[in-house]
Amino acid sequence: MENKASTILCLALLFIVFSSSASAFDITKLLEKQSEFSNFNTYLKETKLGEQINSRSTITVLVVGNGAISSLAGKSQDVVKKVLSAHVILDYYDEQKLTVLAKSSKVSTLTTMFQSSGQAQNQQGFINAGIINEGELAFGSAAKGSKLNAKLVKSIVSQPFNISILQVSELIDIPDIAASSPAGSPKSSPSSSKAPSSSSDNKAPSDSPKSPKSSKSKAPTPSDETTSSSPPVPEEAGSSTAPAPAPSAPAPSAASRVEMAVGAGVMIGLASLLVA
Repeated sequence: MENKASTILCLALLFIVFSSSASAFDITKLLEKQSEFSNFNTYLKETKLGEQINSRSTITVLVVGNGAISSLAGKSQDVVKKVLSAHVILDYYDEQKLTVLAKSSKVSTLTTMFQSSGQAQNQQGFINAGIINEGELAFGSAAKGSKLNAKLVKSIVSQPFNISILQVSELIDIPDIAASSPAGSPKSSPSSSKAPSSSSDNKAPSDSPKSPKSSKSKAPTPSDETTSSSPPVPEEAGSSTAPAPAPSAPAPSAASRVEMAVGAGVMIGLASLLVA
């Protein structure tokens, strides 16, 4: 009986360990304890970026205080999400690890969640980390001509090697981040706006036999409008590949499936031991 009891206890502990690893952290709950970052946390919830962060097993989030994030007020949720996702590093970096990394090389380039979204242009999806002003650690965009403008203030949360939350002095300046369009959808609107003009011009030839004026309007329309309206076709074809950023969404279900599988295995093991 003692052997059975110890075995059951071990299985129960394994179940707890696997359950906790399946959902290692909740970024919004961690920030709820820090009122200084309430605005940052609200943006994470509104843009659903917090859910994408929680779907990762290893992450580093660079947060800014309520005053430093005021520049995002009035921006669209799309722009806000892109800016904040550029502050989420796809790896674990605490203050000590970053300092060692920065000292080993003048500037280290890190990959952000914005890069994985598929919307980043050029180097927008990468940020640099380096030492400035005699030992201060700072971050900046990896885009050409950018500076290390956001200084490391302090570590907020550190759970090796799952999540690290670090406060920076200000938002990282990402050049033209508002111009990077999501999923190619805006490009479909110009083609739709041209469609009515081409159809109205195609009606012009029917009036041409009646008066010489109609022949003047007839000349430029069929060839000019068809050539001008045809280019949007490749744009729509390209836009079909844009929804690719969505892969991050299935991650939570995968974690839950792992947890359910482990739980089922534990329950089967417990049942077999009790029957024996």
